[in-house]
Amino acid sequence: MRKRLLEAIRQTVFMGPAVLVYLAVLLIPFLLGLYYSMTDWNGASASYSWVGFDNYRSALFDPDFIRSFWFTIRLTLAIALLMNVIGFGLAFLLTKKLRFRNLWRAVFFVPNVLGGLILGFLWNFIFTKCFEAIGEATNWHLFTIPWLGNENTAFWSLVIVSVWHGLGYVMIIYIAGLAGVPAEIREAAQIDGAAGWTLLIQVTFPLIMASITVCLFWTISSTLRIFDLNYSLTSGGPFGSTESVAMNIYYEAFRDNHFGLGSAKAVIFFAVVVVITAAQVLLTKRKEVEA
Repeated sequence: MRKRLLEAIRQTVFMGPAVLVYLAVLLIPFLLGLYYSMTDWNGASASYSWVGFDNYRSALFDPDFIRSFWFTIRLTLAIALLMNVIGFGLAFLLTKKLRFRNLWRAVFFVPNVLGGLILGFLWNFIFTKCFEAIGEATNWHLFTIPWLGNENTAFWSLVIVSVWHGLGYVMIIYIAGLAGVPAEIREAAQIDGAAGWTLLIQVTFPLIMASITVCLFWTISSTLRIFDLNYSLTSGGPFGSTESVAMNIYYEAFRDNHFGLGSAKAVIFFAVVVVITAAQVLLTKRKEVEA
């Protein structure tokens, strides 16, 4: 009994603060959000009414919310694909014996330490001012088009900046995965005649599937929840064409003062993110093998 009591006290001392922070910052606000999603509270008044599932019905038939959902899905697919393909390519190159290999790793990782808001404002200046100056000097079409003033180019501007921002993080995870592939397995496959793409697809990919699972989960979940970069780079424009789900929820709750409806949208969004990320993890986990 004394050992159990001491162990309980030890766990309480070490885990108690973390549990309290989790309850205060995540769990309690989440439960309050569920409650407010069934009210007509505007976020400021002292009184509100219970409306049940009316907010959920309104959210599901809101054309702006649906449009932001499809935009976020398309953005997530583009960013996740490009970031993982380019990140793996860089990791594959930077595990070879190259001069200044560690320096190149640091160069590609540096953008990841910048905050999304700062990054968005920085690239907003680049797309509007720097590209305009380069276009006037060279007359290249790529630099003369209004990148943030057109729906298609604004979409790809978000993709470019997001991939540039998160590329280093994905690259480091893939480097760790490639470094963990046993050399004897690769040598045995080469003796059996495997080389080039066959060696990469049949041997390397299965052995780094754990890294692929982590990178896909991070890129998909972070892009689905994108807000700060979206807000500072395009602000949802032009005409709401690049408005992510998180931004739509923010505007609904805090700009239009429909806190109950915004909470309902957040709950729906949370459920969708959980389903998508859980499905991705289950699918990729099944393909993992042990060396």
